[in-house]
Amino acid sequence: MDHFAYLAMGIGNGAVYAALGLALVMTFKSSGVVNFATGAIALYTAYTYAYLRQGKLLNPIPGFDAKIDLGANLSIVPAMAISVVIATLLGVGLYLVVFRPMRTAPALAKAVAAIGVMLVLQALISLRVKDDSPAVRYIFPQGSLTIGGQRVTTDHFWLAAVVIGLAVCAALVLRYTRFGIATEAAAESEKGALVTGLSPNRIAVANWALSSATAGLAGILIAPITTLSPFAYSLFLVPALAAALVGNFTGIGVTVGAGLAIGMLMSEVTKLQDVFAWLPRYGLGEAVPLVLILGFLLIRGQALPGRGALIRQDLGRTPRPAGLIIPTVIGVVVVIAALYLTSGSMRLAVIMSLIFAIIALSQVVITGYAGQVSLAQLTLAGAGAFTLARITADWGLPFPISPLLAAGFAMVIGIVVGLPSLRVRGLPLMVATLALAVFLEQAWFQNPDLNGQSEQLKNLDDPTGAALRIPDPTLFGINMAVGSGDGYRISFGVLCLVVLTSCALGVAVLRRSRLGAAMLAVRANERSAAAAGVNVGATKLIAFAIASFIAGLGGVLLAYQQTLAAASSYAVLAGIGLFAAFYIAGVTSISGAMLGGLLAPGALLAFVLDKYLHFGDFYMLATGVLLVLTVVTSPDGISGYLHRIPLPSGLKGKSGRTAADSIGAATALLGDVERAGSDPTSDPHRAPVLAINDVTVTYGTVTAVNSVDLDLRPGEIVGLIGPNGAGKTTLVDAISGFVPATGAIVLGGRSLTGMSPHRRARAGLGRSFQDVELYDELTVAENVSVGVARAEHDVTGTVAQALGLLEIAELADSIVADLSQGQRQLVSVARVLAGRPTVALLDEPAAGLDSTESRWLGERLRSAASRGVTMLLIDHDMDLVLRVCDKVVVLDLGEVVASGPPELIRTDPSVIRAYLGSAGDDGPGTTGTANEEVQA
Repeated sequence: MDHFAYLAMGIGNGAVYAALGLALVMTFKSSGVVNFATGAIALYTAYTYAYLRQGKLLNPIPGFDAKIDLGANLSIVPAMAISVVIATLLGVGLYLVVFRPMRTAPALAKAVAAIGVMLVLQALISLRVKDDSPAVRYIFPQGSLTIGGQRVTTDHFWLAAVVIGLAVCAALVLRYTRFGIATEAAAESEKGALVTGLSPNRIAVANWALSSATAGLAGILIAPITTLSPFAYSLFLVPALAAALVGNFTGIGVTVGAGLAIGMLMSEVTKLQDVFAWLPRYGLGEAVPLVLILGFLLIRGQALPGRGALIRQDLGRTPRPAGLIIPTVIGVVVVIAALYLTSGSMRLAVIMSLIFAIIALSQVVITGYAGQVSLAQLTLAGAGAFTLARITADWGLPFPISPLLAAGFAMVIGIVVGLPSLRVRGLPLMVATLALAVFLEQAWFQNPDLNGQSEQLKNLDDPTGAALRIPDPTLFGINMAVGSGDGYRISFGVLCLVVLTSCALGVAVLRRSRLGAAMLAVRANERSAAAAGVNVGATKLIAFAIASFIAGLGGVLLAYQQTLAAASSYAVLAGIGLFAAFYIAGVTSISGAMLGGLLAPGALLAFVLDKYLHFGDFYMLATGVLLVLTVVTSPDGISGYLHRIPLPSGLKGKSGRTAADSIGAATALLGDVERAGSDPTSDPHRAPVLAINDVTVTYGTVTAVNSVDLDLRPGEIVGLIGPNGAGKTTLVDAISGFVPATGAIVLGGRSLTGMSPHRRARAGLGRSFQDVELYDELTVAENVSVGVARAEHDVTGTVAQALGLLEIAELADSIVADLSQGQRQLVSVARVLAGRPTVALLDEPAAGLDSTESRWLGERLRSAASRGVTMLLIDHDMDLVLRVCDKVVVLDLGEVVASGPPELIRTDPSVIRAYLGSAGDDGPGTTGTANEEVQA
């Protein structure tokens, strides 16, 4: 019975998670925003209510009195009503000012903006209430029940009943009222709502008002059973997010039920810790939402996004470092001068900037390059710090072995943190990293059993007691300890500078490497990257490993600077603040990381503003505001503006041979090859290079492709045509491994059954996509280089040949996002050809080309076929297909209805009836009417 008692005691916290989860769902349904500020809204409302009960009104505007005296204490009902109205107005204001301008922005950008709003609200609360923690009197009738010998107060049940009632009302409103139907309609299709006379903006305003009121009411109701502090409710968001994820951010009943269950299970864990001595004493409760989040995401996630489910992130462009030597030398000289010319706290601020810049570099690798938005980088730095404390205390390993091992252990933890990225991406991964950060802080950093803490080594300056002294770093007899006061040692600053320089150069080399290009390809488009032969899962984990190692190095330097590993230095909320500073500076470039080090809380800019302008109390408030502005106006941060400043030619770097020179030479060479060759007629007696036998693709009860047989012989171009919905792209997806299929697919005598898309690509199967799916932030040459075969050593020459073949060499250094649709199509084909595939699957390569360009493209494809490339060509341009293909296969409703040479297909009556249309006045030997109908 004791277990039932603990479950019952957890129903109160579960009700809070359910209420916040309900608010998250309502916000997301109307505007697509996962509102990380929900907990902060609840906290602000709770403070407002608490002060109203004391006869005061909380004033959030800095520079005025924090509390306005009302002359009399308010009772429960008016205080609650006024507080909820204020929460409602706050929600409406946030939507109109911040999120309405971002209606078309990616969900990830909206979530980052919501983090900025959270930081602003928390900073305002901290500024206005400081250390004041007003007591909140009970709202519900007080009583108790005895369950299994345990006394359980009844206010928890009242709270749960109110939340369940709110959920029922919300569900009824959304299901049976015109407002609810309008909300569902706007969520399903904003354009459809506009056509029917609905206003998505008004619907979103109403839902933001309701969701903020719900969050505010939850904050008020939990206030009597928790202590109010400026950051009290923020981490309630993690279990609330877990509940909303279970409800898929749409199901109100499931979300509320999951929130209640999470609270009850977290309470039950405390009982299990007493029953089973082998269970850890810390962090087990935080493991409940974490396990639920990971389990739910891993079950629902998939290794690659499905067709049409691409993740837009809008993280900004990632410039390719050119000259490294001169900027590096200038940077080193400036930092050394700063270390020598400063002293005391100013020198320490310079050192802190160097350390934070190292951690910022880890954010650049994982977020800027690989596109995996992580909120756990400071937590990973903490893993390095606490590992350093443990191995120096237990093993006595000297410097520099101990910090390298500690960073290596942080790398291992980072790989574990990155495992969810194998199945999820974008916003869900951000939520997962936040939950993992919360768990590691509670289960490790504040756990004396794991962090090496003992009663003799407790540090009185650390309120958690979780601190372990770290020996000073020494090398060749040189003491590189940080020192203290006016004696902060330059040697420690030089050590930090050496590590930062090494990491920055390593990240620059990574950006210019094929691995860096693969990371950027994964960030831009996972499906396209896999089709180009990139192992998406391995690339993500490598990115997490590299980023975590760099973060671990930053963590050990921070531990050396503080002479101990303290849990408060690596808190989750501090990590979110650091993430905000890095995002403002720019998480897509090395220069952004350097600037991020300067902007980080506790670094040089914060120190100068506090010392000379007394701005320290407002620094986090300004950070939150700048984060919102950055997301809205410049995704690549402040560094994006710096990159637009023209530099002297000496700083831009030079190469022995320009891309245009190499591409021009390759183009001339290819011209000779093309003139020497001719288009051979495929020999029908030769063994097929690609054999497709009885391939079937089904989606539930729908059969998209039914028992298709198809052979492609060396040097042959086979056309695949059919009306929209015939199953052409689905067949290509099945061949390339993007959808499960039955039947046999054999390439060059090797069965592809069971192979992942990237393994099929490496086996010689290249493909383009119907909607192009390029990497917009990369140059044309970088896009094409991603497709180059892994065994190819002359990447530049291969890229030059592919661009030269399609006569787009002059576009090599152009950013793909700036190209026309026709140019993008040609780049997509060039990327396929750069991989020297045995078989190329081209899905509508002529889309966006006019008739002259289409005819020219056909000549290029015939030229490639003459050099041994076998192709399967899908296109609606019948003139192109019938002119360049050796054989044409007609697909209708997933089945092959005709197959043969173009002359036969052109006049086949069944094909004309099923696809090309009736033979009009032009006669059976023409395609004019057919082309017009297909293009229409």
